[in-house]
Amino acid sequence: MSRRCELTAKGPQVGHKVSHSNIKTKRRFLPNLCNVTMISDVLGRSVRLRVSTNALKSVDHRGGLDAYLLKAKATDLSPRALELKRQIEKKTLAAAS
Repeated sequence: MSRRCELTAKGPQVGHKVSHSNIKTKRRFLPNLCNVTMISDVLGRSVRLRVSTNALKSVDHRGGLDAYLLKAKATDLSPRALELKRQIEKKTLAAAS
């Protein structure tokens, strides 16, 4: 399982652990990922995603999973999230016409 957010594509970063004597050692800064069940209003079902806590705040701010996915760039989304976005777009177009 990769350590990458499915909505924001946030992944591990590399930096230094600095000791008191200023010796620098390589380390990894991992994103704060959570397994979350989100509800899609358009699809009428729940979806399990591995998401960073920062993405959770963004989803809440934009008004839910559907609104977030419709506005998100396709390059940032994981294949599962991209498929969800396509399904939501398809359903909203069918409901509009």
